[in-house]
Amino acid sequence: MLTIALSKGRIFDETLPLLAAANIIPAEDPESSRKLILATNHPDVRLVIVRATDVPTYVQHGAADLGIAGRDVLIEHGGAGLYQPLDLNIACCKMMVAAPNGFDYAAAVQHGARLSVATKYPNIAREHFAAKGVHVDVIKLYGSMELAPLVGLADAIVDLVSTGGTLKANNLTPVEHILDISSQLIVNQAALKLKHAAIRPVIDAFAATVKR
Repeated sequence: MLTIALSKGRIFDETLPLLAAANIIPAEDPESSRKLILATNHPDVRLVIVRATDVPTYVQHGAADLGIAGRDVLIEHGGAGLYQPLDLNIACCKMMVAAPNGFDYAAAVQHGARLSVATKYPNIAREHFAAKGVHVDVIKLYGSMELAPLVGLADAIVDLVSTGGTLKANNLTPVEHILDISSQLIVNQAALKLKHAAIRPVIDAFAATVKR
């Protein structure tokens, strides 16, 4: 049995053409199904639907053989024990620092300054500001990042930005680009050896589709 870990939403939708290229067709739509394990057109291939942040854990520990996870999730996870053969160039966005309109960010991040930052991505935030010589108090949140500066919880946020519409609606402005984010194919290293004959064609089909 080959098990592929995916998350609902944009990543799943943009993975469908890649799966089709590997002749893997889900039997059901995860958005309308309550099932967490989805059959496919192959009796020996299944999809498991998990939270995006959990995909690397399922693959690392062998509960899934392959998975697709954002670069942001992999950086936070650490990527230990994972083979990352391919950048799929899907679910692309940017990791940005954003601050309230009118906030003097340039002055706030002078070397040696201290800043409070709300984020879902504490490792990325700490590394970014450490490289600038800025001390940060990181406040870990799980949703509604944009609210934190508006109520005085944080000076700025570090978050994923796609169109920027949510920031604009909440009177926030992107003030610094940290890194570009896309989704990666990840593979359990033991599975790569034990199930090489099943996994290699999937990797090759994905790679051929991405290069088009």
